[in-house]
Amino acid sequence: MPKPYPSEFRDDVVRVARNREPGVTIEQIAKDFGVHPMTLQKWMRRADIEEGAKPGQSRTEGAELRDARKRIRLLEQENEVLRRAAAYLSQANLPGKGSTRS
Repeated sequence: MPKPYPSEFRDDVVRVARNREPGVTIEQIAKDFGVHPMTLQKWMRRADIEEGAKPGQSRTEGAELRDARKRIRLLEQENEVLRRAAAYLSQANLPGKGSTRS
């Protein structure tokens, strides 16, 4: 897999593509910078989402959502352990069949 481009480079290419002269195509700019035109299109789409110009999930929102889901999974596991421990302890405190108590 190719090494990802640095974010500064991507930002610069997107800025140049947005501020291009009339008649200059995305394909020409992509060729000048040595990236595939579809890659530049994706970078521009991602930049629009990050800036709030288009609807979508930004990187920070995606990271927050991943962290929240991870935390929820952990809490659900802890809850299950506590539920099982409570059930076990409640069974241990019940008098057995051979108990002499009435």
